[in-house]
Amino acid sequence: MPLTFLTADRDLDDQAGQAVEAPLPHAGPDRWRRPYRPGPGRVGAAAVLLLLASFVLLSAVIIVAAGALPAAAVCAGIAVLIIGLAVRFLRVGVWVSAHGLRQVELLRTTTLRWSEVAAVRTAQRPVRWLGVPRTVQGQALVVERRDGSALRTLVTDHNADFLARPEAFDLAADVLEAWAAEYCQ
Repeated sequence: MPLTFLTADRDLDDQAGQAVEAPLPHAGPDRWRRPYRPGPGRVGAAAVLLLLASFVLLSAVIIVAAGALPAAAVCAGIAVLIIGLAVRFLRVGVWVSAHGLRQVELLRTTTLRWSEVAAVRTAQRPVRWLGVPRTVQGQALVVERRDGSALRTLVTDHNADFLARPEAFDLAADVLEAWAAEYCQ
């Protein structure tokens, strides 16, 4: 039994078996989008953070039942911070649109217009393994600015999005390079 309401491309499936060209709701070039899915490591870490937040919120409820409202407010505030951290952790990566390229990090975001980007290319270099100081030989997506500087490398084949998924890294790098080739002037 096909569950077409669960698929994002249900409009592309025709009853007669013919494909119908209908754009997806998020297909506009002006929307910021990450051209790859977050990896299982990133999603798993965010799930653990959200589980921790649920325990902290449960603690806040127990503390409210005990009658200590200031302590419950502190627990609720900590839970909100943990939830915000989990959401931000899921958003980390490179995002593109017709306006430019956006590099989202945990605590800051860098946005470049396509006119400021000189090149986007894949390079062999020592990369961090899951963001820890230990480095291994791998591939990194390098974004070079027109002024000669480079953005901090976030997309590597050993980060939380692409660890043990080299095909996904190659596909994401190809898509990002294609966006740069189309929009860089």
